[in-house]
Amino acid sequence: MRKIHVRDITETVAKLCIKANVDLRPDVYRALGRSLKREKNSRARRILGALLDNADCARKLKIAICQDTGLAYVFVELGQEVRVLGGGLVKAINKGIEQGYKRGRLRNSVIRHPLKRVSGSKFSPGVVHIDVVKGRHLGLSVFPKGFGSENKSAVKMFRPTEKIKTICDFVLSVVEQAGPDACPPFVVGIGIGGGLDQAALLAKKALLYRIDRKNPDQALAKLEDNLLKSINRLNIGPMGLGGGSTCLGVNIKTHPTHIAGLPVAVNISCHALRSASKRL
Repeated sequence: MRKIHVRDITETVAKLCIKANVDLRPDVYRALGRSLKREKNSRARRILGALLDNADCARKLKIAICQDTGLAYVFVELGQEVRVLGGGLVKAINKGIEQGYKRGRLRNSVIRHPLKRVSGSKFSPGVVHIDVVKGRHLGLSVFPKGFGSENKSAVKMFRPTEKIKTICDFVLSVVEQAGPDACPPFVVGIGIGGGLDQAALLAKKALLYRIDRKNPDQALAKLEDNLLKSINRLNIGPMGLGGGSTCLGVNIKTHPTHIAGLPVAVNISCHALRSASKRL
């Protein structure tokens, strides 16, 4: 049995909160660079260049990539042979969010009640998802999700007999309705299967995948590629001002589902797709 103290968890989460908000993920940075090389629209090229400059400045000056430092999602891989000492795991994670956002001078966007709209003062709680896995490690991934793009996400419960084209049309409609409001170029996470809640979680987790990875499922890899091309033909472009760089990547994650259902969720991320991970 491996023992991990909550103070180490809190400190790790705090550092990951700062890193995620300040240091744009390398795969996303590279994707912006590739888009800049391919883009033919001069205005779109200027915007993509500005986004890369912004990422460079944020990293150099240790300031947030975007003023919306998001709602902090934390994905946990908890090894079965790990024992957490000194307190509760979720409490330690939320304490880490509070410390990280304070240290990093990151905006507090958390309200304590969704209907009363009462402002919080502790930068937390975040949203914590825990998967129990084999092993003696504790994996932590911090994903600050901005709500300009989160607000444009959607879930639809399809009939199990629905054709793939209909699903693709749904994805395209969600992206098209997002338009400039979600700060393109986008990264699109798609969850298929499970129930309504699982599909939404799958779509969120899909955004944690590197966008330059090859999906091991050949059928899904082909679908991702086709959707990426179709989205970029929408001519929304960077910041919604036109061009061929509407989307940087599409990731699909699936789960078994019921014979009577076909849930599909689309989770959109803006160009500032931020996450940072560490294994203890």
